[in-house]
Amino acid sequence: MNITLTPEQQKWLETEVAAGHFDSIDDAVAAAIAELMTLSGDDLAWAKPYVEQARASVARGNVISGDEFFKRLVRKLETLQSP
Repeated sequence: MNITLTPEQQKWLETEVAAGHFDSIDDAVAAAIAELMTLSGDDLAWAKPYVEQARASVARGNVISGDEFFKRLVRKLETLQSP
């Protein structure tokens, strides 16, 4: 089988192999395909309880804006990075 990659894709694969993330370009492509196969077979049923929990939280009015969320996230990250 022959596969044609864009120059950017080929460069990324070569960089990943050079960094030691994969033994070869063939291994990198096989890993990517395995991941795609896993994702395409996932019906996301595992996520249903989380979605229901989020919906219930929103229904109770327990929400914050995206800006506030990111502010809190940045503050949390800063406290985790402090010595």
